[in-house]
Amino acid sequence: MKVQFYGAAQRVTGSKHLITTRRGTKILLDCGMFQGINTSELNLKFGFNPKEIDYLLLSHAHIDHSGLIPRLVKLGFSGQIFCTAATKSLCQIMLLDSARIQERDLERVNKRRKNRGEEFLELLYEEEDVENAMALFQEIHLNEPFYLEEGIKVEYYNAGHILGSAGIMIDFEEQHYTRKLYFTGDIGRPNDKILQSPSAFSQADYIICESTYGNRLHEPEVDMKAHLLEIVHNTCVRKKGKLIIPAFAVDRTQELVYALDQLEHEGKLPHIPVYVDSPLSVQATMVMKRHREDFNPEILKYIERDGDAFGFNNLHYITDVNDSKALNNYDKPCIIISASGMAEAGRIKHHIANNVENPRNTILMVGYCSPNSLGHQLKSGEPIVKIFGEEKFVKAEVAIMDSFSAHADYTEIIDLLKCQDPHKVKKLFLVHGEIETQTEFKKKLEAEGFKNVMIPAQGEGVEL
Repeated sequence: MKVQFYGAAQRVTGSKHLITTRRGTKILLDCGMFQGINTSELNLKFGFNPKEIDYLLLSHAHIDHSGLIPRLVKLGFSGQIFCTAATKSLCQIMLLDSARIQERDLERVNKRRKNRGEEFLELLYEEEDVENAMALFQEIHLNEPFYLEEGIKVEYYNAGHILGSAGIMIDFEEQHYTRKLYFTGDIGRPNDKILQSPSAFSQADYIICESTYGNRLHEPEVDMKAHLLEIVHNTCVRKKGKLIIPAFAVDRTQELVYALDQLEHEGKLPHIPVYVDSPLSVQATMVMKRHREDFNPEILKYIERDGDAFGFNNLHYITDVNDSKALNNYDKPCIIISASGMAEAGRIKHHIANNVENPRNTILMVGYCSPNSLGHQLKSGEPIVKIFGEEKFVKAEVAIMDSFSAHADYTEIIDLLKCQDPHKVKKLFLVHGEIETQTEFKKKLEAEGFKNVMIPAQGEGVEL
């Protein structure tokens, strides 16, 4: 059996791992899009033939894990795609949104390439390809094993990262023995404000493990709501400015809205409008309301008392583009939450472009941003950023809240891996992390008793 790493190898985005069994069955774990600056050409070629893939096992709906599924189908994949019901619901809206964003963005990119005398980039996929892909999705339930085919058993475990996210255990039953490979997907944090904590999984022989925050600890957040309220007061009351929050449409936006909902319910939130300006975020919120099976007991009790964790006075969900543009001329204090979380696409780029040079405003970063992304530049304190080809001076305050991160830090990953006997794990592969981070995390895992920790390179294959 062989595993090959075609994405999220020594980098965070583009999750794609191909397993080829001794009988020749090909199983793809995730089919994610590379994200960030200068990644357009990486998404054009897979490194393998999509027509030869038999099954796709999807961990969750984030675009860096699911974003190239329509292209896979466009280029000939016709097998089944397995995921949780919530992941399927989210992919339906997120992949359509991705197709529309690509079409808009590619037009701008190709204009610039034309001016530089470069060849045009092709569109990765269209809305029709998304619909064709969705027809291949098969819903599965957590903790209910099923067979892909004779000798290949699969079980999904709760990953606690976003709604519907899962880790995937594959049992390869060959002759008189079984080999078990576990793919963590992205690991969430224990005690998430909305979701259940990640689940322990049965003993594995091989583990493909994410390492996004493998070299850092999240700052302890004594009171996340108090910190958020402090930033709201500083920006909207004291400076009378706008609080602009780039947030992933799934989970991050809802967690922010839930925190603001609680503050409003407690009578602490200033009387200012809050705008969720993202059609995708609005749709994702509706999906979350339909899939409470992933919610933790605390939020379920809150919904019982309050009736709605994602709706309060002065909260406005915006879908119409003209209403979104009108916010650029709105000169009163307000909060604007918009996608994407890395500020690489969508309406948030326009909001940042229109507000980043005003010192009254604050841009609040609440999640991971890949290197070279606009969000990463803002978090790093760059004095000048380029947005839509124009240089902008960063005069707005840039604030950071790590408590909203959906990725486990290294202690939280290690705590999850304590369900394993490290001496029985033949190899542990680190993916979904920058090489410097992975190098440090490898040492931490070795100190925990894992002996064969590997950091595969892009395209590398390993025999198991």
